[in-house]
Amino acid sequence: MSYPNDLLSTRAIVKPGLYAILPRGGLVNNVIPGVAGCKVSIVASPKLGASFVQYVIEAEAGGAAAEPLAAEPGAESFLYCIEGRAVVEAGGAEKTLTAGGYLYLPADQGGIRFNCPEASRLLLYKQKYVPLAGKQPYLVVGNANEMPFEEYEGMKNVFIKDLLPKDTAFDMNMHILSFEPGGCHSFVETHVQEHGAYILSGEGMYIMEQEWIPIRKDDFMWFGPYVPQACYGVGREPFAYIYSKDCNRDVTI
Repeated sequence: MSYPNDLLSTRAIVKPGLYAILPRGGLVNNVIPGVAGCKVSIVASPKLGASFVQYVIEAEAGGAAAEPLAAEPGAESFLYCIEGRAVVEAGGAEKTLTAGGYLYLPADQGGIRFNCPEASRLLLYKQKYVPLAGKQPYLVVGNANEMPFEEYEGMKNVFIKDLLPKDTAFDMNMHILSFEPGGCHSFVETHVQEHGAYILSGEGMYIMEQEWIPIRKDDFMWFGPYVPQACYGVGREPFAYIYSKDCNRDVTI
């Protein structure tokens, strides 16, 4: 860090309970017990209005979580490797995640530990699991870079990957949505689900409520329930992001 070269400015927009845009350059470190050699930024939490907690973790070589993360009773979790390499202990197994690699851990299985042999960037997501009678989610490990894209809603320039099974045992999913330049949502969505989204590549113009906002690689976005939202992919490369979605459950009164 150093003194600024110009007037302080930011693209961050925070509207608690509605939505937030958090550029990478404005993220700050949080001291998390048991985590060393990492910059841990908490980008979504109930303090913002989210029903989940999400972290962006920038690890030095040797950075590690020696104590389990997302180990609270009832908390399920999802870890995604943006870049680098992480050796992960979860659910009694050890897995190595490289760029595009991910791991879903059901609730009450001891949380997630990791060690990064090289400089790495990770996303960690946790939320309270909503049980469904007769159903039980299970450990899922995969790599998004080894999965094919599918056309999104029949469009030839918008593509999606589902990272978790389409199984009602799971009350959430993670998707990667990719827009070729000029690609867009087929309509402005307004729905009960909320999203936490991290931009993996490219640039886009996103509408939230009635405001069009420029978005680019390494931004984090949170959309609250019922906030109208949609986007266009712009620029010279695909506009792609990984995002969370609560699903497969009715809403309780």
